[in-house]
Amino acid sequence: MARPRKPLLSRERIVSTALALVDSEGLPALSTRRLAAELGVSGPSLYHHFTTKDEILDAVADTIIAQVDVSALETGGDWRAGLLGWARSYRAALAAHPHIVPFLAQGPGRRPAGLKMADAAFGGMVEAGWAPAQATRVCAMVRYFVAGSALGSFARGFVDDPSAYDPADYPHLGQAHLLAEHQRQVDEGAFETGLRALVDGLALQFPARSTKG
Repeated sequence: MARPRKPLLSRERIVSTALALVDSEGLPALSTRRLAAELGVSGPSLYHHFTTKDEILDAVADTIIAQVDVSALETGGDWRAGLLGWARSYRAALAAHPHIVPFLAQGPGRRPAGLKMADAAFGGMVEAGWAPAQATRVCAMVRYFVAGSALGSFARGFVDDPSAYDPADYPHLGQAHLLAEHQRQVDEGAFETGLRALVDGLALQFPARSTKG
């Protein structure tokens, strides 16, 4: 009988395997040796597609950012709706892969999808009437807010043991043990509240922009 053929090694297979490894074990787990073992190939085989681990990480990061929907910023419509749509899609993409957020938070570097997202966000704000310097600050603010909210769960930071919150020491945390049980509602609600506050605050701070776009 013929031996079963191994799946062909490709950039796409390397990236998807690297992402799965980071998702399950975190960034420190990713090395070319470990990745090669997961793929069932020798280490040098990876270098036909990527020359360094950083190149692999860049490709993984760009795969995630490519999922972000920036169309609301490219239609020339209301800048507020554009920011809301971009931020929500951006957070959804990052929140699905929190372990790689620290790497993504460093900025796009030379990654094409990251640069296209930055170009769309900045361009959309400038087209809506924002001065370039203001548009830069707004886009940076959204990135800070999204990355911070996707980095981890606020609700899961509290243990579900009621005895951890002695009312003598923590008189206002009597319900804190219930937060983890409602993690999605708490975390997504907090993000939405903050996002709307940011956008509404921009409209108040720069009223001339609120009538454009």
